[in-house]
Amino acid sequence: MAIQTGGIIGQSTSLQEVFKVLKKVAPTDSTVLVTGESGTGKELIVRALHANSLRCDKPFVPINCGAIPKELLESELFGHEKGAFTHAIRTRPGRFEMGDGGTVFLDEIGEMDLSLQVKILRVLQEKEIERVGGSGVRKVDVRLVAATNRDLEKEVLAGRFREDLYYRLNVIPMHLPPLRERGDDILVLVDHFLSKFCKQKNRGNLKVSDLAMRAMAAYSWPGNVRQLENFMERLSILVDGDSVELEDLPRKILDEVGDVNLLPPVETAIEQKSLITHAVDGTPLPKGQEIPAQGRQEAASHPLETNPGQFRWPCISDMQAENQGLKDFLESIEARLLTEALHSCGGVRNQAAELLGIKRTTLIEKLKKLSIDC
Repeated sequence: MAIQTGGIIGQSTSLQEVFKVLKKVAPTDSTVLVTGESGTGKELIVRALHANSLRCDKPFVPINCGAIPKELLESELFGHEKGAFTHAIRTRPGRFEMGDGGTVFLDEIGEMDLSLQVKILRVLQEKEIERVGGSGVRKVDVRLVAATNRDLEKEVLAGRFREDLYYRLNVIPMHLPPLRERGDDILVLVDHFLSKFCKQKNRGNLKVSDLAMRAMAAYSWPGNVRQLENFMERLSILVDGDSVELEDLPRKILDEVGDVNLLPPVETAIEQKSLITHAVDGTPLPKGQEIPAQGRQEAASHPLETNPGQFRWPCISDMQAENQGLKDFLESIEARLLTEALHSCGGVRNQAAELLGIKRTTLIEKLKKLSIDC
């Protein structure tokens, strides 16, 4: 059964993994904790959870815990009785009551005060709330989904977040990868957003030159999809010609990516990420051992292959032939793969990380550990 992805666009491996989890967890009532950097689309994935749930015809009630002063947040969440505090001139239901039967989304829950965290824990455990100034409890039937751009495990260790609440929220963790770890999704999103904004502004579709696209594909996009979307809107307004050229890009992008002429063409970068996942006899390769499609001929000459195109696991005799212990042998294999990935991607680390199926930060750590200078 197809799922609604909430307008999230992309085809990278990391995003497809998110969609797999979404499909499994959406029909349940399990609590979900969505993590990811700002601008990655956490609210979109939460809305997709609700749209694909059995509660889809019931209310979806979002609240940004970081945007409301902590002295007002309790009233927003749980409601209040008339006269509970100054200016409480009438009884008012809170977000949990408004969302009864549906989904309540607590965005940026890492910003929530410790005193309120206790009451959220009670909602999860007892399915009941108490209005500010009230004297009795009210039962609520809501599915709770939370999101944060903070590392809540570190927040727990620092004493800023309750450990018991963290574990109650983290029943189903969903992590949205940053844009720099989504490979060719950058190119797909550039085309999507540019077309959307050109249409909105009643101008012909802008094309993107090869050099400009190379630079945008190599840039790290620290503000993620939100930054890319805003930038495409800016280009749709400010570019005078029919295409986006390298000189239309801001200095900070050009400074980060370096000499654009040394970056691989976009088509080459896409081809390099096409992986062979099965050996020639149809046997699935172990996860992490997939071979780049254009690299099958190169791989055939690797000493760990007995027949062209067929992978075989390294064995003790290979290690002994290199006169190495296990640690050094594994590191030499890892170093070879890292170097090959970087070479294939023209030294662009976010593309190499996507090719290897790891995070960009993990790649950088491994390069430092293995003293690989590139």
